[in-house]
Amino acid sequence: MSAMESPPQAELHAPAGPRVLPQVRGWLPEPAWRADISSVYVHIPFCRHRCGYCSFTVAAGRDDLVPPFLEAIARELALWPLGPPLKTLYWGGGTPSHISLQAADQLAAELFHRFPADGLVEWTVEANPSDVTDEWCRQMAQRGVTRISLGVQSFDEGKLRFLERDHTGRTAREAARAVHRAGLVLSVDLIFAVPGESLSLWKHDLQEACSLEPHHLSTYALTWEPGTRFYAALKKGRVTAVAEDQEAQMYEWAIEYLQDRGWQQYEVSNFALSGYRCRHNELYWTGGNYLGFGPGAASHRRGYRWMNHRSLWNYLRRLRSGQSPIAEWEVLSPESMARERLVFGLRRCDGVDRRWFAVQTGFELEPFLAPVYDLWLAWGLLEDDGQSVRLTRRGLMVSDAILPELL
Repeated sequence: MSAMESPPQAELHAPAGPRVLPQVRGWLPEPAWRADISSVYVHIPFCRHRCGYCSFTVAAGRDDLVPPFLEAIARELALWPLGPPLKTLYWGGGTPSHISLQAADQLAAELFHRFPADGLVEWTVEANPSDVTDEWCRQMAQRGVTRISLGVQSFDEGKLRFLERDHTGRTAREAARAVHRAGLVLSVDLIFAVPGESLSLWKHDLQEACSLEPHHLSTYALTWEPGTRFYAALKKGRVTAVAEDQEAQMYEWAIEYLQDRGWQQYEVSNFALSGYRCRHNELYWTGGNYLGFGPGAASHRRGYRWMNHRSLWNYLRRLRSGQSPIAEWEVLSPESMARERLVFGLRRCDGVDRRWFAVQTGFELEPFLAPVYDLWLAWGLLEDDGQSVRLTRRGLMVSDAILPELL
């Protein structure tokens, strides 16, 4: 899950952390802790190594910490009352495919004891191509997993080396075919705008991905996150970021190429064949309720949002000693919730329906859009059919720069 910025006037709190492990209601306001949520995210932080662009909570080369992690997850899950059957489940990381099947079984057993899997319609597991085999895919399918999000990033050997990936283009192709043979939904992640990358190289990557017949594609421009090795190299002048106009050209070409082949762009970075949108991620983008477990995992319920400690060490230590894993929580005002619904809604290509917005938030759409409405229309960033407003392709291309104006 991508990080969400806190809206203005959010009220942040640090939990006191009692010594005896209480139910989570002791750490959160009563409206937040109720377990009437049917979507769960689990952060599995283990990787073979950390790539230079990665800013997520990752423990590279520390498989010895998997047993303590599983124990901590069990403790965190035990804090919650029995919940309703899950509808969507997402295992992210890190690299969930890196842990053993035995560890995955132990984690799933703890999770489904607290949140039954009876109604599960989508279970996504992120995977590194180097971990994916026919047997692994078959085992995932037998356990109820429905889709694999494959971190391909590229098929070009030079680009993969720059990104510090540990797989080859051939490995990625073989992994994708294994996912298909197991009858699982295949989602492929790609990165573009890598230093030195040409438009022709990006075209080849996308064409290669489509030749593998995935059901879902996510395309991300390389980001330079503070604290990463790539960011440090950029600041020291060791690498040069791709020019903005070249990045925009790559993005626009991808939209046209995929739409011409029947793909639906349903969010700024996400494309799907009909019927294969990621339901779990759509929950985030429509302001739904979800629980997150594991280090750095975020949760949201009806305007209450909280996040666990990002450090795996702190997460393990606190749960082992009966303290709260929660680093901070915030209460969103009704207006802040409405503004977030608008911002995330405009990242979706369906846009924001006026009637839906009013029912969901209790506010009319116009006052929130008024400061930018005429200007964005004049610049060709926004379109309005009277029922819904949505960003144009040009608006989507600059969405990260303009949408914060609405918060």
